[in-house]
Amino acid sequence: MENKASQSARIRRADYEQELTRLQVELALMLNWVRESGARVAVIFEGRDAAGKGGVIKRIQERLNPRFCKIVALQAPTERERSQWYFQRYISHLPAAGEIVLFDRSWYNRAGVEKVMGFCTPEEHHRFLRQCPQFENMLIDEGIIFVKYWFSVSDEEQEKRFESRMDDPTTRWKLSPMDLESRKKFVDFSRAKDEMFGETDTELAPWWVVEADIKRHARLNCISHLLSQIPYEVLPDPKAYDLPPVQKDKGYVRPDRSTMTYVPDHIASLRKG
Repeated sequence: MENKASQSARIRRADYEQELTRLQVELALMLNWVRESGARVAVIFEGRDAAGKGGVIKRIQERLNPRFCKIVALQAPTERERSQWYFQRYISHLPAAGEIVLFDRSWYNRAGVEKVMGFCTPEEHHRFLRQCPQFENMLIDEGIIFVKYWFSVSDEEQEKRFESRMDDPTTRWKLSPMDLESRKKFVDFSRAKDEMFGETDTELAPWWVVEADIKRHARLNCISHLLSQIPYEVLPDPKAYDLPPVQKDKGYVRPDRSTMTYVPDHIASLRKG
């Protein structure tokens, strides 16, 4: 039995793919507006491990120009970064004019994993909760379009996804020792999240909660909502390029194919099998 949506309520794959394609076209139109208007867009994706954040980020970015829609997923801080103001290392990744930045986890690490796993002191945690709304208000006051999402997944669904990852060598890399350790502190993470929401779910920068037990629904709901948060306009299509005529051969002689080293034909070997 599903925790948050019944099996019969799941969107059909064909309908999902059709709507996803439509939304990705809208994302491309939105990025055109961002580039032309010089807007700056920063989006934060947070939530439980295996809640589906990465899948949503992938669907948002996969058909957009990666030069202007960037994913930021920072590693653990270096010793030098630990000595800096906490928000400092994130500032250089904020968007410039005409850019969208998607934060796959963010400064909220301090309110979650760092607090629960003891990687910061209680004083550092309290300072973060006090400073974070001020920092985000500064971003908004600067004119950055700022949106933050929390992906909510039930403990039953999270466990299913963990088990699936452990059985699949192509996704096992997604499970870190920290992810497994966090399973032992599920309730502690819930308390930390509640405290974080209490201090940082503000009128200017609210948390938008995405129900994520059904991945397809979470993806469509999040992308649709993100589009609604960007005041973009559909710009006129640029004039189509005319393909110039290809340069004519004026005595150029191609090297003989026998002088080249080609990749073996893997498909041919499959046919023989």
